[in-house]
Amino acid sequence: MELLELVELPDKANAYPVQLSGGQKQRILLARALCATSKVLLLDEPITGLDPKVTKEFYQLTKQLNEEGISIIMVSHDIQAVAYASHILHIQQEASFYGTREEYEKSDYWKLFELQGGMRHE
Repeated sequence: MELLELVELPDKANAYPVQLSGGQKQRILLARALCATSKVLLLDEPITGLDPKVTKEFYQLTKQLNEEGISIIMVSHDIQAVAYASHILHIQQEASFYGTREEYEKSDYWKLFELQGGMRHE
């Protein structure tokens, strides 16, 4: 129940998967993963299929978990993830970048993204 409360779904403890929205399913899966670890989470495209509001809530929850001491490694094609990251690993063909979010936003990778029509995060 503590983990369901953490992901703000204590009222869904007895719900069937078909009764949950996509965002609720993702948060339940996150709570399930937290049952197995308290140190590191590996998330692969966790926001796929989620609407913008639920995506933002999910990112805020992962940021909160990180601030509480859980390391989160996330694979994502969603540039919004940058706003919630402390470090970025960006691999593109032969070149790659690894560094802090601040360093990334000053890098050629970020500049290229902006030139291609990307938008800055909040």
